[in-house]
Amino acid sequence: MNYGQFLNMVPEVVLMAILVIAFIADFASSKNAERKWFNPLMCVLLVAQVVVSFLQDSSVTAFGGMYHATPAVNVMKTILAAGTLIVVIQAKKWLSRPDTSFKEGEFYMLVVSTLLGMNMMMSAGHFLMFFLGLEMASVPMACLVALDKYRHNSAEAAAKYILTATFSSGVMLYGISFIYGAFGTLYFSGIAWSVTFSQHPTFIILGLVFFFSGLGFKISLVPFHFWTADTYQGAPTTVTGYLSVVSKGAAAFTLCTILMKVFAPVTAYWQYMLYIVIVLSITVANLFAIRQNELKRFMAFSSISQAGYIMLAVIGDSQLGVAALSYYVLVYVVANLAVFTVIGAVEESSNGRTDMDVYNGFYQTNPKLSFLMTLALFSLAGIPPFAGMFSKFFVFMAAAQQGSFLAYFVVFIALINTVVSLYYYLLIVKAMYIKQSDSPLPTFKSDVNTKIALAVCTLGIALCGVCSFFYDWIVAAV
Repeated sequence: MNYGQFLNMVPEVVLMAILVIAFIADFASSKNAERKWFNPLMCVLLVAQVVVSFLQDSSVTAFGGMYHATPAVNVMKTILAAGTLIVVIQAKKWLSRPDTSFKEGEFYMLVVSTLLGMNMMMSAGHFLMFFLGLEMASVPMACLVALDKYRHNSAEAAAKYILTATFSSGVMLYGISFIYGAFGTLYFSGIAWSVTFSQHPTFIILGLVFFFSGLGFKISLVPFHFWTADTYQGAPTTVTGYLSVVSKGAAAFTLCTILMKVFAPVTAYWQYMLYIVIVLSITVANLFAIRQNELKRFMAFSSISQAGYIMLAVIGDSQLGVAALSYYVLVYVVANLAVFTVIGAVEESSNGRTDMDVYNGFYQTNPKLSFLMTLALFSLAGIPPFAGMFSKFFVFMAAAQQGSFLAYFVVFIALINTVVSLYYYLLIVKAMYIKQSDSPLPTFKSDVNTKIALAVCTLGIALCGVCSFFYDWIVAAV
């Protein structure tokens, strides 16, 4: 084996170096010391990761095609690395608590490990490499969910997450076994070529259905979503934000790539599956979100609905769809993390409260946080001129490009649901600006890291809405 091929995997090699540095830094420092330098160090390292991923603008392969990175994949790696950076920035205050400060090193190592697994998953050219990357991302994520095991319902949330992840992995492996049994290979290119001339349509369809079902659990599409609300509520708020955007974005992009690359000859079958799943995900999630009073459960159903919109871009089966999906994930990362940054700040200042009633009269005591929360919610709802409006427009356009009556019908249902989503996002705005409280949350001052995270997210929402650079960058790569 030529170990020099590892140098072709530059983003992954940098992540491994960050992982080693984090381990040494955690091991060498005193557990009792106040390690103010640890968080800035990790932020600098992740900035380097973002820059390295951004500079990768060519296609590379390694290990006989098992690893294959394209400019489009590197764009998604850059977006997810930037999302991880924002998560690490906002985690500082939570990690400063006496009951979590000694876990700071473990948190950084687990976060970097999951990002490494996601990168491997997106760059896979072989189902074995894909599955290894998926497990590298899933197992550390379960540890992150359980990081606050003595507080709230973190241990219960982790148990539900790992059991669901185990079941979905088994279902997915079952589908992959059908594919291998039919074609005798696990290489994406070999399977795509074999499917074209295959005499085993039953095996292809069974493999596709089981594979789609397994990955549907990771993206939390309906009807594979039952773990989402409990896990989001029980996990630490910082981890919930990470799980809702970075993990979801990686899984959605990978599913899009494999459907278009491996199952291109049977596009009609997976398009019909997507029609059903998208309509169910957007509609069911919106209806359940209206009934929520716990904000993290509310955002869980919001994320299920957003997953449906993300997968809407895949229907068109085109380069425009890949670009629209990537851009949607970029906008979703900055908007959703802005919401979770505010939720985390309020939680730390209200003795752990995350119910919607704590936001009654919030504007009177904390007008700046209320304003930034409103901007992020409007972007998630797709209100112009915010970035979310353009991301929804692009996914609708990509889906409509398919040209069939069913595609137009699904886009129409998604448009109607956009109005529904606007209603339940406005429930939070109503609580902050209109509802009164006898004992509103007192005015509090956010720490520097929270301000930086909110500034980055708000700048991202504004620039993605008025500046075409980001979309042009994604389109050029795709």
